[in-house]
Amino acid sequence: MAKKKDDLKHNEEEELDGEPVAAEELEEVEKPLEPSELEKANALAEDYKRKWYAVSAEYDNYRKRNQAAVSKAYADGAAEAVLKLLPVADNFGYALDGASDEKTKAGIDKVIKSFANILSSLGIEEIPVEAGADFDEGVMEAVLNFPCGDGEEPNKVKQVLKKGYKAKDGKVIRYAQVAVTI
Repeated sequence: MAKKKDDLKHNEEEELDGEPVAAEELEEVEKPLEPSELEKANALAEDYKRKWYAVSAEYDNYRKRNQAAVSKAYADGAAEAVLKLLPVADNFGYALDGASDEKTKAGIDKVIKSFANILSSLGIEEIPVEAGADFDEGVMEAVLNFPCGDGEEPNKVKQVLKKGYKAKDGKVIRYAQVAVTI
């Protein structure tokens, strides 16, 4: 625009947007704002800037919440699918316990290890529970109870009936089913 103004000083008329404009008219367009008008314009600009920052922050928060919700939904869906497959893994465990020859045991063991690798890749791990451990209601479910025998303490795991599994975030997918001494 400054170049056009200089050109207008050399030539009395120039075309601006296709129409001839005299140098005097151009100077009227570029009048500085009054101080009160400038203050109003600055205040309005600050208001718009503040609103823009607020909307930008709100959108960023929305995006983060949405991303977290999608991640949680994915993890919940994967946990639900795994929960439905766990009885198959249990049955392979029972088959391994009941297998009589070594080749059958080796084949079933390979299937169980393959299933464990898939669970691990999904971030799901077995809850370690052993006979003789303290009963932990946070990861175990007592489905049977036995009276304490000689030398046994109450609230101890007597037998593990079904393995428990949890996600990498600590959420229990299936509680370990155990028999407990009382």
